[in-house]
Amino acid sequence: MRLPIVKLAALALTAALAFTGAAQAGKIDEIRERGTVRIGVSLGGEPIGFRDDKNNPVGYDVDVATMLAAKLGVPVEFTDVSGDARVSMLVSGQLDIVVANTSATLERAKTVSFSIPYNRAGLRIIVQKDAGIAKLEDLAGKKVVVGRGTTGESFLKKAVPTAELVYTDNFSPDGVLLLQQKRVDAAIEDSSLLDYLATKSDSLVTLPGLYSNDPIGIAVAKGDPEFVRWLDMFVSDYIQSGAYDANYKKWWGEKSNPPALTPLW
Repeated sequence: MRLPIVKLAALALTAALAFTGAAQAGKIDEIRERGTVRIGVSLGGEPIGFRDDKNNPVGYDVDVATMLAAKLGVPVEFTDVSGDARVSMLVSGQLDIVVANTSATLERAKTVSFSIPYNRAGLRIIVQKDAGIAKLEDLAGKKVVVGRGTTGESFLKKAVPTAELVYTDNFSPDGVLLLQQKRVDAAIEDSSLLDYLATKSDSLVTLPGLYSNDPIGIAVAKGDPEFVRWLDMFVSDYIQSGAYDANYKKWWGEKSNPPALTPLW
């Protein structure tokens, strides 16, 4: 039995609409249907992310992630991630979102999508006061602790190839402990972490200047541009509402100067 052309067209349109609706369901619907959002945070150093005396995740990024979950309307499940794991766990579907001090680089953007910056930092070097290190070139032949798979590692390999790199998967406590025990001469990390660390130790000092100006973005798996658009709107609201300024000063002090951020919306 042949179906009229009009009926065939109607069936085709219905199927197309159904397919489009399924395609547009996206990550937000998936998160809401599950009832939780799985967010990766890096608990490797104060004040970005660490554990309090009750072993609870706390810090600047943890606060941002908590606000994000509240806007989605679901509880948050935190996973401690760092280095390469931040990207691989997104790609494999183990995490929905990463708010883990992740620099939005062109190389990483080949693999994951980023929101507009919710923070900015730059690579800085911290050294032992008595190590005789006054400039970048002085790191030649010195032991420098560096996070595996980080922008700091890539930079130092090019800038000072003769530096002796000491790798860590978690800058805090591992990298911090190496510095405190004077088992390394220096470290390279985000200025947001090292500036804070220098205020807590009399034996450590940061070198002047930054070696990058990194936008820190919220990372998600590729394939859902509408979710990235929503995250851009979230970050824009975070900046314009005053929450960014308040959260930054909560963790770096009232006298700190939050890096300038530009909302998109």
